[in-house]
Amino acid sequence: MTPLLPRARVVKQIARYGGDILTHAAMQGTKNFPHHGQTSVFAHSVAVTYLCVALALRLRLHVNMRALVRAALLHDYFLYDWHAFDGGEHRLHGFFHPGRALKNARADFALSPIEENAILRHMFPLTLIPPRCREGWLVCLADKICAVCELAAPAYLRLAAPVAERLARKAPPQAGGASSSFHA
Repeated sequence: MTPLLPRARVVKQIARYGGDILTHAAMQGTKNFPHHGQTSVFAHSVAVTYLCVALALRLRLHVNMRALVRAALLHDYFLYDWHAFDGGEHRLHGFFHPGRALKNARADFALSPIEENAILRHMFPLTLIPPRCREGWLVCLADKICAVCELAAPAYLRLAAPVAERLARKAPPQAGGASSSFHA
């Protein structure tokens, strides 16, 4: 059995639509926040994005690729270390971080309704309202798969982050919200 897709094809999509996010100072700061085990929030976000794009392309799903990449990169854009003791402010992190991530993402980036829904609903079923779009369901599924993999075999998925970041620096910025399907 072959892998999901050639890695370069997936990473090219991530760099094309998420280059501005990957190189943003606040996103770079998420490298300093631990997330699952030894994985940083940055590496987790890139791994989730990689899996989302690979699944969408492999399964030939008609999705807005730009919205998928951006929502996956920003789904955990809460910008704090939820493991650090803070007097209880981040006590129910699993329930409330999607709203914090959405608030921070709105402050730093222009978001489409698809991106907003995917970010806000990615913790379903822990949060009771499910995503309304395919992109949201992909982010939700990929987030769960990556979290388990990061706890079980953290080195495997952390490999995607440096590659995507390197390509993002080389990719020209992509303007507009054009919809892309598996042909992109």
